[in-house]
Amino acid sequence: MGHKLKIAGWIGVGALAGALTTVSLQTVARGSMAPLPLEELQQLAAVFGMVKSDYVEPVDEKKLISEAISGMVASLDPHSQYFDKKSFKEFSEGTTGKFVGVGIEISQEDGLVKIVSPIEGSPADRAGLKTNDLITKINDTAVKGLSLNEAVKRMRGEPKTKVLLTIFRKSENRTFPVTIVREEIKTQSVKSKIIEPGYGWIRVSQFQERTVDDFARKIEEMYKEDPKLKGLVLDLRNDPGGLLDAAVALSAAFLPENVTVVTTNGQLEESKFTYKATPQFWRRNSSNDPITRMTLATGGALKKVPLVILVNEGSASASEIVAGALQDYKRGTLMGSQTFGKGSVQTVRQLGPDTALKITTARYYTPNGRAIQAKGIVPEVMLDETENGNVFSALRTREADLEKHLSNGKEAEEKKDPAREKAREEALKKLEEESKKPVAERRLPEFGSDKDFQLIQALNQLKGLPVKASTTLAERKIEKKDD
Repeated sequence: MGHKLKIAGWIGVGALAGALTTVSLQTVARGSMAPLPLEELQQLAAVFGMVKSDYVEPVDEKKLISEAISGMVASLDPHSQYFDKKSFKEFSEGTTGKFVGVGIEISQEDGLVKIVSPIEGSPADRAGLKTNDLITKINDTAVKGLSLNEAVKRMRGEPKTKVLLTIFRKSENRTFPVTIVREEIKTQSVKSKIIEPGYGWIRVSQFQERTVDDFARKIEEMYKEDPKLKGLVLDLRNDPGGLLDAAVALSAAFLPENVTVVTTNGQLEESKFTYKATPQFWRRNSSNDPITRMTLATGGALKKVPLVILVNEGSASASEIVAGALQDYKRGTLMGSQTFGKGSVQTVRQLGPDTALKITTARYYTPNGRAIQAKGIVPEVMLDETENGNVFSALRTREADLEKHLSNGKEAEEKKDPAREKAREEALKKLEEESKKPVAERRLPEFGSDKDFQLIQALNQLKGLPVKASTTLAERKIEKKDD
């Protein structure tokens, strides 16, 4: 069981495309008994030889091979990636919650680095960087043309060193420089507080190795402060994902024991698996299960407390697993906007002592068999981001918008919707108008604050008060292709 959990590995949405990749023929042959295409491999060898001998200047052989394989893997989907020595170390640090950098989750858009979300409390967050900001330059280097892996390398560095980022902010239609001092990022993946007597808020910003322990401890602290909680808000907004076992554990905290949390299905036999709400599917230490400890300490309160789950377009992968499981069992009310739609499993296979390949090996399905990939989870109650509406929702990127994304597997691909394209044009016009407003009027309130509109609506739902649902947001459906 432990092996399966380890290979499921990191399923975050950050670092979505490009990057150096490498793999051996032995590894390629590992998952399939089909013979290798010798003629095509001979052509590849011939091209390599010509480039080596005929190119205008000498080339690095190792780099050439790595880049060739990089193109092959990048053609599969946006989440398959090669980790060289440095990037594998950074990847491993990311799952533990510690690394040195500026503190942002990123993807790629039009050849630029796009900020999926700044990590709360990080240098990037303190510098005011926002979701959907585009990084156009890192120091004096233009981002266009760099792989995402290369961009990450340039932003990482030693503690207390500076990096200059040039930012294009769509919401303000302006470009500006930001100097950030790198530091060790110790991401706090769980935050909580009693919002008012009887009502608690717990936010999970990422699923890391310590998330389950932090979550259990925060719940225990909340119930010590207010043993008679009448309602709880689980906040998964802008949570890009993380470790699968942490998502299973978090779901199990709210669900009956031993029910199915998520299933996976892929080409390999080990990819066909069912994860259940039982400690063996997440426990890292046989003598210590924080979820069991927390359940006993609170008298099983989390299994029955009225619950609202907040999600948005930035909720991806592991957070979608939790949202989908809780929705299928009608354990709480989902509120917010349609999630990102990253329903694929990335398996991490080490190629050497300090290199690895992350490759998509399966799709996720909710307990009721719904495919998450390229569709996401649709809340029962759609909410705008602010009291004044959600005028830019048409501009938000989801998995289905990513180039070469994996198909849903159950439904046909989404076609270009003329109405959506028109909505995007109208949103761009509104964006230009919005950019003329003072900056203070454009910044969204901090999650969990008393000005957090969506959180206020979640509390109203728990109290049985009227909820101001969105009049503009609608589910993005996957349309059937013409025959």
